[in-house]
Amino acid sequence: MSDEKQTHDPEAVQELPSPVDGKNGVSEKILQHSNDADDAMKAFAAVGEVIELDEETNKRLLRKIDWNIMPVSRMPYAIPSLPSLLTLLKLLCVVYMLNFLDKTCISYASVMGLKKDLGLHGQQYSWLGSMFYFGYLIWEYPTNRLLQRLPLGKYSSFNVIAWGVTLTCFSTVASFQGALAVRFFLGLFEAAVTPGFALFTSQWYTAKEQGLRTGIWFSFNGWAQILGGLVAYGIARGTDAHEASIEPWKIVFLVTGLLTVVVGILFYFFMPDNQLNARFLTPDERLLAVERVRINQQGIGNKHFKMYQVKEALTDPLAWMFFFYALIADLPNGGLTNFFSLLIESFGYTAEQSLLYGTPAGAVEVVSLIACGWLGDRVGSRLLVSTSCLWLSILGVLLIVCLPDTMNVGKLIGYYLTGSAATCFVALLSLISSNVAGYTKKTTVAAMYLIGYCVSQYHSPRYIKIDRLTTTSGWQYHRSSDFPS
Repeated sequence: MSDEKQTHDPEAVQELPSPVDGKNGVSEKILQHSNDADDAMKAFAAVGEVIELDEETNKRLLRKIDWNIMPVSRMPYAIPSLPSLLTLLKLLCVVYMLNFLDKTCISYASVMGLKKDLGLHGQQYSWLGSMFYFGYLIWEYPTNRLLQRLPLGKYSSFNVIAWGVTLTCFSTVASFQGALAVRFFLGLFEAAVTPGFALFTSQWYTAKEQGLRTGIWFSFNGWAQILGGLVAYGIARGTDAHEASIEPWKIVFLVTGLLTVVVGILFYFFMPDNQLNARFLTPDERLLAVERVRINQQGIGNKHFKMYQVKEALTDPLAWMFFFYALIADLPNGGLTNFFSLLIESFGYTAEQSLLYGTPAGAVEVVSLIACGWLGDRVGSRLLVSTSCLWLSILGVLLIVCLPDTMNVGKLIGYYLTGSAATCFVALLSLISSNVAGYTKKTTVAAMYLIGYCVSQYHSPRYIKIDRLTTTSGWQYHRSSDFPS
C-alpha cells in the first residue's frame, strides 16, 4: 500500500520511542500517552476505514482550501457563497495585515503630532517602541501553551478582538505613562498571532506547500505598510483641509482599532479550529483534508502537554540556532518598524511626504516574500533562496548610512531595499511549521524563536537617539551606555 493511503497517527508514529523497552515488554512512555492521540487519529478511528485520496481530488481540495483561507488560488468554477467571500476577505492574510498595521500605527502618529501632544522627550518615544515587545516577550510562551490547549481559531479571534480594543484605547491617552500601558497590552495580545498562524499553516498544508503560503500571509505586512501609509496620508491631508474635533493621530488609532475589532468578530465565526469543523468543507472533504496532510507526520493538533517534548526542544541545537538568529539578525528591524516615518523625514522630506513615501517599501516586502516562498518550495531550498534578498537589504542599509545627506533619493531607495529583509525570518518560521514534529515541541520551538525576536526588538528602539534625527547621521546605533538607565 502506498504511503499516501495509510492512516497511522502522526503523533504516535513520530513522537513515541521504541515499543519494547519497559515493563512487560511495553514502553512506559507509550502507556503514558496511549490515551492522548492526535485529533486526526480520533477522526479516522471513528470512520473505521482506509481513506484514499487521488491526485485530482487533492488538487481540487487544495484550491478550495486556498480560496477560503488565502487569496492565492485560481477562481473556482462556481461563484462563491457569501460565507466563502467573507472567509476569503478576513482570514489569515487580512488579520496578519492588521497585526502589522496596528503595531506600526505609532510610526505614522509620530509625525502627526503624537510626540507633541503627549509631551514626549528624550528616549520616551523609544520606550513606547520597546514596551510593545516587552508585553510580547513575557506572554510569548504562555500564549503558545494556550494555542495548543484551546481551540485555535477561537483563541486567535479573542486576541484579535482584544488587541483591536486596546488599540482604540490609545486614542484616549494623554500621558507617556498611559501610552506605555497601552503599548504593553497591545504586545501581549499580538503575541499569539505569528505562532498561531504557523500552526494554522502546518494544519492545512503539506511541507512542500508551506513555504509559499507562509510567505503569502506574512507578505501582508507589506500590504499593511502600503495601506497604512495611504490612510495616514489621507487623514493628515483631510484634517489640514477641514478642521477635525480630535487630533489626526487619534483618528488613525480609532480607525485601525475599530477595523481590527470587526475583523476579529468575523474571524471568530468563519475561521475553523482545524479541518474537522471547517464550515466550507463537506463532512467527506474534512476527512480528505486531514488525509492530504498526513504525509507531514505531524497531525493536526494535540491538546495534551508533553514534558519530554519540551526537553527535546530545549536540548535541540537547531532550536537554539533559530533563537540566536532571531536575537541577532532581527535587531535592526525594531528601529525601522517604529521609526521609519521619522527616518524618511530625516532624509529631508516633510512629515506628510514621509507617510506617503514609505509605502513602496511595503511593495518590496510583498514581492520578495512571495517570490522567495514560491522559488524556495520549487527548488527545495527555502533558506538558500531567502538569503539572496537578505543581501539586498544589506545593500539598502549601506546606501542609507554611506550616502551623503544631499542624496536623499538614494537614501530613500536604500530604505525601500530594506523591505526584503524579512525573507530569512519567514523561511525559518516556515521550517518550524513544516519540520518540527510533536505539537508541544512545535509550540515550544516557535516560542523560543519569537522570544529571541522579542528580545532584539525590545532593545533595538532604545539604540536610536531621537534628538539626533535632524539628519540621517543620527540614524546610527549607539552603545546602551549612551542612554539614561
